[in-house]
Amino acid sequence: MRIVVQRVKRASVKVEDKIVGQIKEGALVLFGCHKNDIENQIPWLANKLVNLRMFHDENDKMNLSLLDIKGEVLIVPQFTLYADCIKGRRPSFIDAMDPKIAKTYFEEFTLEVKKHISSVQTGIFAALMEVDLLNYGPVTFIVDAKKD
Repeated sequence: MRIVVQRVKRASVKVEDKIVGQIKEGALVLFGCHKNDIENQIPWLANKLVNLRMFHDENDKMNLSLLDIKGEVLIVPQFTLYADCIKGRRPSFIDAMDPKIAKTYFEEFTLEVKKHISSVQTGIFAALMEVDLLNYGPVTFIVDAKKD
């Protein structure tokens, strides 16, 4: 599993011109699954997200987490995080997880984050989405799930 975490002042996601998820200060999280990922990686990845120190403290150091600032989270499923762009011009998605399993992992990851964060919104799995955000910094992290 892989997440791309962007520290934001605000973020939203639309499907068919309707806002389906929207947050204020916190993190926009793009979530993707590799075909070899396993379910027991989900709690580790969610814990890493909510405790990642990406917000500034009173000394202007990145010492505060989503938990510390009571930040919000918008999680957007994105299978293209596992695109292979090495050969040719068309990305290959053979490393992306089967969508039926990936949807379950996306839902489980969201539930795991909700155990820690009170305001969690999501995009819609397999939908054509428009994501709007104000990345603050910019600050962006790529986090891969811990392999056992």
